[in-house]
Amino acid sequence: MQVVKEYVRRWYDSGLEPDEYICHTRQGNIVEIEDAETGKRHTVITFCTNDVLGLTQNESVKQAAIAAILQYGTSTSSTSVLSGRIDIHRQLEEEVSRFKHLPHTQLFLNAWMAMQALMDAFCHLAIPVPGFEHTRETLIMTDVLNHGCIVSALANAGTRSGKLFGYSPQVRVKAYRHCDVEDLARKLKRYVKEGDRIMVVSDAVFSMDGDLAPLPEMIEVMSPYPDSVLLMDEAHASGAIGATGRGIYEHYGLTPQAAIDKGIVPLIMTTFSKFGASVGAAISSPAAELKPLLNCSPTSIGTCSLAPPLAAAALQSLRTVQEHPELVTRLQENTKYLRSRLMAQGFETIGETNVVPVMLPAEINPKEFAQELLTTYGIWVSPIWFIAKPRIRMTVNSLHTREEMDKLVAAVVSVRESMYKATISA
Repeated sequence: MQVVKEYVRRWYDSGLEPDEYICHTRQGNIVEIEDAETGKRHTVITFCTNDVLGLTQNESVKQAAIAAILQYGTSTSSTSVLSGRIDIHRQLEEEVSRFKHLPHTQLFLNAWMAMQALMDAFCHLAIPVPGFEHTRETLIMTDVLNHGCIVSALANAGTRSGKLFGYSPQVRVKAYRHCDVEDLARKLKRYVKEGDRIMVVSDAVFSMDGDLAPLPEMIEVMSPYPDSVLLMDEAHASGAIGATGRGIYEHYGLTPQAAIDKGIVPLIMTTFSKFGASVGAAISSPAAELKPLLNCSPTSIGTCSLAPPLAAAALQSLRTVQEHPELVTRLQENTKYLRSRLMAQGFETIGETNVVPVMLPAEINPKEFAQELLTTYGIWVSPIWFIAKPRIRMTVNSLHTREEMDKLVAAVVSVRESMYKATISA
């Protein structure tokens, strides 16, 4: 542990550790938080929650979670394969399938487990089956800025989970430049070998930059490779983009059938921690045969299934989104409003979604910028300084009022002016 102790000491001495806050109450976007180090409390407007439609506070969602506890208890306490599943799991999978226009869906505790399960299922299948020999290698192409859950799963894609040594055919992982379909086409042409099973993996909305995968062009580039698989991670797309919040396909005026018509197998990962007022994830597929492999993957067999209140909250959130599309409309209107106001003040805001990154010059410390916003102006945002280019990451939701967004813009303008002056004078 000596290395760890020395590293953490230097980490803290360098001011790189994240600030920690404890939430006590929340009403709309007004949150009472406590500085974990000093114990001081602040009442702030939050622009760092992923509760994009405000459904964590929706009365019907809360009541659904409570009812599930009363009927099933707080936990399943086991896996669905070993001890059965609750009916809410089946209902949630069916609702996700309808929402995403893909008929077969499997639930997971989170996106990291879902992605690893998919690598296990697709690359390594499941258990040895008499008379079947798995001989084809797998080539996976990944956007260089994909989320960490994808990167982690791909880093471990060469061996099935739970085994130190792999016996399946080789899995080759190659990256292509961010949202660059020409580079994707070049890399496919360069790396595809005869007999390869091909998968292309991308975020739909990129969580740090707030931009979108060029889905229609990706489908065209993949069309010369029949039976190739296109996996879209819709963690930040579900409930946020598309006319009714169905995600990246709807945003471009498509359904997954557009990929199927080109000979491509579309897979979608949905997560419930943003629009779904819960946690958990799901993989949806047009192929019924994938589901039993996902269900028997180590990340499914080796851990508890989704807790009843969490599954119920996600299910009711899905139903609420479909019953109230105005929530999605309001989110998209708020996104456009905040982005336009920030741009009018000369801020560089990349992307186009409710994830709004404001880029900062190298001489401005994002942590200090965010701390000034919080302590002086009561505005809570996320500083990013070590996992991407320095920036302030803001997230808009459907509950934000124009008055709250105007307060945010006025505050970041004031902090920018004061910090720029301090930088120049220094």
